[in-house]
Amino acid sequence: MISIEYIIAGSAILLLLSIIVSKASDKLGIPALLIFLVVGMLAGSDGPGGIHFDDPYLAQFLGVVALSFILFAGGLDTQWTSVRPMLWSAMMLSTSGVLITALLVGWFATITLGFSIYEGLLLGAIISSTDAAAVFSVLRAKNVSLKSRLKPLLELESGSNDPMAVLLTIGFISLLLNPGESVFSLMPMFIQQMAAGFLLGYFMGRGMLYLVNNLKLEYEGLYPVLSLALVILTYGITAALGGNGFLAVYIAGLVMGNNNFIHKKSVVRFHDGIAWLMQISMFLVLGLLVFPSRLVHVIGSGLAVAAFLMLIARPVAVFLNMIPSGMTIKEKTLVSWVGLRGAVPIMLATFPLLAGIGNADMIFNIVFFIVLTSALLQGTTIPMIARWLGLDAPIVEKRVSPIECEPSGRLKCDLVEIEIPPDSDAAGKQIVELGLPEGSLIVLINREGEFIIPGGNTVLKHGDRLQMLAEEAVLPEVRSVILTSSKPA
Repeated sequence: MISIEYIIAGSAILLLLSIIVSKASDKLGIPALLIFLVVGMLAGSDGPGGIHFDDPYLAQFLGVVALSFILFAGGLDTQWTSVRPMLWSAMMLSTSGVLITALLVGWFATITLGFSIYEGLLLGAIISSTDAAAVFSVLRAKNVSLKSRLKPLLELESGSNDPMAVLLTIGFISLLLNPGESVFSLMPMFIQQMAAGFLLGYFMGRGMLYLVNNLKLEYEGLYPVLSLALVILTYGITAALGGNGFLAVYIAGLVMGNNNFIHKKSVVRFHDGIAWLMQISMFLVLGLLVFPSRLVHVIGSGLAVAAFLMLIARPVAVFLNMIPSGMTIKEKTLVSWVGLRGAVPIMLATFPLLAGIGNADMIFNIVFFIVLTSALLQGTTIPMIARWLGLDAPIVEKRVSPIECEPSGRLKCDLVEIEIPPDSDAAGKQIVELGLPEGSLIVLINREGEFIIPGGNTVLKHGDRLQMLAEEAVLPEVRSVILTSSKPA
């Protein structure tokens, strides 16, 4: 037995190494998830690290916990107003799109790899969904900026399509173990998983809001701990009642993130950090689980399935389901290409290992190889493909303000930044002359990088970025006062 001191020190070293090496992801355009996977593989049995790890059950358990926190953080950081217009398209991709992908890949695997029909469909089901951790990581990187409706569509799809992949994976494993069952027996389970996941996620999200705003804990540091417990509880209760826990935690995060609650900014930051910790830990563990020497035997099969998935199965699923969306061919092409596979397929590939399916080892190795290929080819080329298709947007630097507003659960105001355009009537006026509505206040002015504490006689200039503290009800009037121009066009 390895002593606990070595396990703790080794874990810390792997975590630190992953964080340090991940700086290369921005400079080289390599997805961070690929860095973490490679570090895990190098530390594993076949690498110089020599750490022997061969426990699919533990890997699956850690993957479920990690993905729960990643999905909750993704929902917490998603604005409902931005995803609502794309809701129907995302739901189609998350259900019908996943099914079409699984069926096409399953057919291809059956005729090319010598799998039985259910083994091929099982492989298709495992790699049928895009990965939330991978998509969130890549789309929120500094070098990626897409046109307005593409990013929320892709994030909402990746956050909500895991239930379908989990259902299909469990279903096809059941069909392999019980050949007498019918494919149609999966329908009631699917409806139950989706309905229970959505409803329980929504009500748990509302319950989280109520608890956080009314529990009145003595210490601020307990609020993030409370949210951790509630995320795990949401997954556990939903899964125990036959719903999909992954969908539930994402919906709960979406509900919380689009409402005010006590210490919201600090809780959101905390979960952002937890999501990164979970991503690193999950990919490291999955990297440790694989034996790179075994991947050599599946290079040909893996490349064939990966190419079919990226160039045929995913595009067919996207184009068929996006017919009523009104999107252009270029937009559909980009959505097809951002079909990143990550930790979820690898985690799902542990299911047949634990179930004792005949070709489980081969399926696991093929899935791992496809994930590596997807991260390397798709993840690194998204900015280039977006530019080539003319769908990239200017990268907006995130501005840091020296002051922040921490709204309570009942305080309906926020700190917003409004930039004075060149033709605004507000330019050249003193603040006292603006006639700002009651319930609004200019608390700071950012003028060419210098911060000014304003007074009533402070003269505004075009290009000034005003930090405005205002009640939600008067924000439209405030924007009108600052942005209105009476000058001829």
